[in-house]
Amino acid sequence: MRRSVARALVATAAVLLAGPAIAPSHAEPARPTPPNLRPLPGEVIDGVDQLVPPADIPHLKRIPQRAQAPGYSHSTLEVRAATLPDPVGDPMFDRWPRSLDKRANGEVLATRDVTGTAGFLVTVPLRSARMLKFRSTDVQGQPIFGTATVIEPRAPWKGAGPRPILVNNVPINGLGHECTAGYTLAHGLSDRTNKTDLFPPTTQLALARGYTVIIPDHEGPRQAYAEPTLAGHVVLDSIRAAARYAPKKYADSKVALTGYSGGAIATNGAAKLLGEYAPDLTDRMVGAALGGVPADFRLLAGAMNANIATGVMLAGTLGVARERPEILELTNNLGRWLATSSFKNSCGDDYGVAAPFQLPAQVLSKDKDPFNSEVAEKVYRATQMPSTKSDLPLYIYHGANEIWIPVQGARNLYAEQCKLGADAVYREVPGEHLSAAVIAYPEAMQWLDARLQGKPATSECPRS
Repeated sequence: MRRSVARALVATAAVLLAGPAIAPSHAEPARPTPPNLRPLPGEVIDGVDQLVPPADIPHLKRIPQRAQAPGYSHSTLEVRAATLPDPVGDPMFDRWPRSLDKRANGEVLATRDVTGTAGFLVTVPLRSARMLKFRSTDVQGQPIFGTATVIEPRAPWKGAGPRPILVNNVPINGLGHECTAGYTLAHGLSDRTNKTDLFPPTTQLALARGYTVIIPDHEGPRQAYAEPTLAGHVVLDSIRAAARYAPKKYADSKVALTGYSGGAIATNGAAKLLGEYAPDLTDRMVGAALGGVPADFRLLAGAMNANIATGVMLAGTLGVARERPEILELTNNLGRWLATSSFKNSCGDDYGVAAPFQLPAQVLSKDKDPFNSEVAEKVYRATQMPSTKSDLPLYIYHGANEIWIPVQGARNLYAEQCKLGADAVYREVPGEHLSAAVIAYPEAMQWLDARLQGKPATSECPRS
């Protein structure tokens, strides 16, 4: 299958080289659109399906539980099933429990002691590390399961009240189950482990400070990379699950959230959905720090399409499509070959395979103008949630010299939340994505520590 995808990409590249990659200037929409998001010539789009045979999508008599969704055709759900990650042989990640619709969000479905492997990785003396499998809800409002690892340090908590909890949303940035922090904490390091699972040492510092740490696998059971609503649900239900698992320890603890890059997508989603999805948690939530946040997918597409970041953008698009199958309905033969190839199990380091081609994502779509289509507009708005106010204080930080995640998205998020009446702080530091994460890290951690120590946040939003 991998060779078939490569041949298809080479054939498509030949089509693109035979004609202009961008529509003539007189065909540009009235609204300013970056050149790499404009429609391709119709003959290029039509030529793709003439060159590339249909992908091998299995015909199913019954759609499996993990691919079901209301309102979509049987054929669309067959495509969805074919694009979901392959099983990894671990029932905690592979097995969908029955009767999920009869369970409450956050209800614990299974547990596993992972103290041995987790303790070796985080290098801080632990009392326990427990993986929880729990009920949650997907973007379509359907029941799913989630997983998270709850880590408690051996040192006693000496502060006032119950031991606080830091939810560390690491940047999973993966399409396969082996990319998750939960899989690593349960099975140990491998070539699929994300470098950002353990560095920066947020988990270690929080444990050394005496806090419990929850690490959610916030992409959910379909590995919906970059989908903020799904991630927000899983993060909030991981907090509920911890409280249900050990109510005397975790039901009354103060809780703060943090995440950078892909983890910031989850943190942003949880902060915005808190009041709507989990109002029972509102009184316990003391703050969220989010950095390098991809807050506006329209800006992201303009920065990442048709360049060396194309692989990351395509992975994010497939991740969101797993929760929003209307995106899959737009894919052409080439798009479906890619979405059902080994790419669907890739982790962050694998995305560079697509970089040498630097093909515009438009060649994967049947729509001649996919970035400006009705589906795209719907996804832009749904993932941005521009009218939803955070019900907990925010610390937003970003690199001023970002290349792939434009700083304007973070500035807009701060302005949006201030306008909605949220309490927020914004810090812009020198550097691009990686250097900014290091430069801004100390102050972000100090801000989180102050919240968990019981100090109220001070908003810097301008008040009229």
